Amino acid sequence: MGFELKRRTLLKGLGASALAGAAGRAWAKALGYPRAMQGPMVGAPGPNHLAVWVRASGEFEVRLEVATDRDFRDLRGTSTAPARAADDFCVVLRVDNLQPATHYWYRLRYDGQADRTQPLPFRATTAPAGAADFRVAFGSCCRIQFDSQQRIFAAVRALEPDLFLWLGDNIYADSDQPATLADLYRRGRLVDHLTPLLRTTPQLAIWDDHDFGFNDADGSHPGKAASLQVFRQYWANPGYGEAGNPGVYFQQSFGGVDFFFLDGRYYRDASDAPDRPGKTMLGSRQKQWLKDALMASRAPFKLLVSGTGWSSAENEKGGDSWAVYRHERDEIFDFIRDRAVTGVVGLSGDSHMGELNCVPRSAEGGYDLYDLCSSPLAQMPANKFTRQVPELRVRDVWSRSENVGVLQFRMHPEPVLTYTLHDVLGDSVWKPLVLTPKDLKNGVRTWDRLADPVELQRLKRHREGRGYYGFDPV
Repeated sequence: MGFELKRRTLLKGLGASALAGAAGRAWAKALGYPRAMQGPMVGAPGPNHLAVWVRASGEFEVRLEVATDRDFRDLRGTSTAPARAADDFCVVLRVDNLQPATHYWYRLRYDGQADRTQPLPFRATTAPAGAADFRVAFGSCCRIQFDSQQRIFAAVRALEPDLFLWLGDNIYADSDQPATLADLYRRGRLVDHLTPLLRTTPQLAIWDDHDFGFNDADGSHPGKAASLQVFRQYWANPGYGEAGNPGVYFQQSFGGVDFFFLDGRYYRDASDAPDRPGKTMLGSRQKQWLKDALMASRAPFKLLVSGTGWSSAENEKGGDSWAVYRHERDEIFDFIRDRAVTGVVGLSGDSHMGELNCVPRSAEGGYDLYDLCSSPLAQMPANKFTRQVPELRVRDVWSRSENVGVLQFRMHPEPVLTYTLHDVLGDSVWKPLVLTPKDLKNGVRTWDRLADPVELQRLKRHREGRGYYGFDPV
């Protein structure tokens, strides 16, 4: 080999080594080639936008592209944002100026590259611009340590909701360590039965104790700010509390219905404190926000979304639902009555049972307030209802399997809400509950007309001083 050839070979080798070194430095903060580690997941919906969450494999730019066709010849918008280690590489991207109630295809680019493990685009739909028929699925208590398969989400997908609501205990961290919270969110986002739902259906979430901190954690939890930071990284809600009053509460409108998502942990007084005026689950700022938002709403249905049950069912020792915050709960219910706020219905989770309860307020000048509870999605069902006393159970408790609640809204010619509960196979376990705005205004009594006869008999036994479920007090 001549001198000049040796020289060229040496320089070529040195150049390759230099490029390899530069590439190594550039990729030092990345995990393998650019791609999604978790996601994508569709976030907060709107009539003119799509929001998408994803967790990338390193610190680089992530790009969202939206089109009307799966070949992306008709590109309608793009959005870019950097994935940063400070955010655990989680990114929420949003494309605006879209058309309402329209199917769109979307795809993601990572540092300019397609994800070779997800080569196909995904499809999602923008929200309707006004009143429209739609379907919402909701549930709580999703423990991957108990159920890594989570077959309930196959049933959820078959039910074809337009929205999915997570009502807390979405992970079971029981920890004050942000790394533990984040690890469980990551594991949950890779469940095979769940991922197709995340990629196509808007997801909204609040928390309860097990994803906020430890069991029964309240506002004294020293790690709550860190828990909120992780929660914000792993969800794509439209808001997180208010300026100067952080939390996971927010309002979302969809199809002419208003949803008020509540934070029952960040400002909560201890559950085992005596229930007297001033004891709070929401804190003063959030409670005022709720009252103002209810007064401003003109929706025919207003859903109060809580991590814990609204009825008095969980009034036993150790309970931490609204049953042990009755003064504050009744303050809110009195406000609804006194300000003639119509159309209010409660949603809840946490109990490890499917429930349909009612707080009969029609005798007090208001209207009967229904509490629709779905739990668990992926956790051991419970049979604790036999020792509980609600104001009224409208349907028998479902504790035979995991379950998911479904709200179907028909807005024309007149608004109608139909609630059903579905087991792990997707079968409806109850006679549907059907409500109209005429049922949800002051002076209207519905509880005895809508409750199952066997539940009315149980209530009669209780009012006679006998056991609610046939077990008479000793």
